[in-house]
Amino acid sequence: MPTAPLRLGVNVDHVATLRNARGGARPDPVRAALAAIAAGADGITAHLREDRRHIRDKDMARLKAEISKPLNFEMAATQDMLGIALATKPHAVCLVPERREELTTEGGLDVVGQHNALAPLIARLNDAGIRASLFIAADPAQIEMAARLRAPVIEIHTGAWCDAVVDGHAAKAESEWRRIVAGARLARAAGLEVHAGHGLDYDTAEQIAGLPEIVELNIGYYMIGEALFAGIAETVRSMRAAMDRGRQSMSNA
Repeated sequence: MPTAPLRLGVNVDHVATLRNARGGARPDPVRAALAAIAAGADGITAHLREDRRHIRDKDMARLKAEISKPLNFEMAATQDMLGIALATKPHAVCLVPERREELTTEGGLDVVGQHNALAPLIARLNDAGIRASLFIAADPAQIEMAARLRAPVIEIHTGAWCDAVVDGHAAKAESEWRRIVAGARLARAAGLEVHAGHGLDYDTAEQIAGLPEIVELNIGYYMIGEALFAGIAETVRSMRAAMDRGRQSMSNA
């Protein structure tokens, strides 16, 4: 299988988190998005949560109007959010699970259990020319249902693997990694475009970049944290370099 180029999507949610801690307009997530694109990001991701804890409606409208790269609109699978997405017309919508009390997205979307509710949302997005993506665990049943729902893209939730790596739980990290490898292969064989994200840092991004089935990584929290010390542009360049090293490892294998 030819190796697909690996894209980097930068999530700017937590620039908005910092802004909202004090109110006002700064730091501006749109400015952060423009800086990330100037440094080499291939797209921008933003999650408009139902409680608007970070990204807000005006942020999404400005991102769509002002950035020159694709906008990936993360959202809960609700009719209200669908209406906003159809009005915004982003390049892609990534449907994610969402609970008000969670600090961050805790797991993948249960597309097996929610297929009846998801099917019409995916159809509406497809009809509108918006690429529908499903944020799911690397579980065979979830991947197979995603394909049956005619979602063109899945994003594999990498959080459990990344957490195990950071915490030094080698056996769990290896088990989660094997699940991701197998899931990426299954998804690609089913005709799905495969993305990955959640919890990735320079080291895990470099490792997962070595999987030829994956064509896009979406990374936010870690990069915004690193940008406090190195700046957004340097952080984007460093992440791109890590991804390039991982991709290069395939040709050296």
